[in-house]
Amino acid sequence: MKTNTNIITVHGLKKYYGSGPRQVKALDGIDLTIKQGEFTAITGASGSGKTTLLNMMGGLDVPTEGEVIVDGIDLSRLREEQLAVFRRKKVGFIFQNYNLVPTLTVEENILFPLDLDGAAPDMRYLEEIIELLGLPDKLNAYPEALSGGQQQRTAIARALAAKPAILLADEPTGNLDSQNSQNVAGLLKMTTKLFHRTLVMITHNPELAQLADTVVKMKDGRIV
Repeated sequence: MKTNTNIITVHGLKKYYGSGPRQVKALDGIDLTIKQGEFTAITGASGSGKTTLLNMMGGLDVPTEGEVIVDGIDLSRLREEQLAVFRRKKVGFIFQNYNLVPTLTVEENILFPLDLDGAAPDMRYLEEIIELLGLPDKLNAYPEALSGGQQQRTAIARALAAKPAILLADEPTGNLDSQNSQNVAGLLKMTTKLFHRTLVMITHNPELAQLADTVVKMKDGRIV
């Protein structure tokens, strides 16, 4: 469901490391708006600033200058403990390496963000996600017994579990073969549209980027 509402607004965003001639400008003046319910792909070579920008949107890093507003919240005004709450409630993260807890079952991994927040799960909603992602018969399995595609589908379910405002995916298909990459990317798009979530995905894969509503290309810390 697309609306005209901007759920992410980035203005004048800069992130510099070091000083003098060796200073690294990871982000060098980014202005970007992302609309609610849209799927945005961020592309660019390694070192272009993609992951730094994604981390800023997720409250994992703080800028040198500029502002990031997510779902009406100005992240620059939040203290670290408030940022932690923001990340748990507003953001679903999906990483290349899945980041599943090996000692937890698939079901326990999916419920983990809710357990951290002491929140009661919406079981009908979770059952719908689990069914859509093809995981009903894997709920009692541990991550080591899953294929890469199944692990990433579990990570997607976990990211959706707390009904976040945005999903941030950093090379979510980087460890998968081409067929599984297409399947996982397609499932990401399907689930975000079905559950009206906003998805921002970093990818090096131009075929996967074509699935997005909007493609943002970065080079040397800037949007090109």
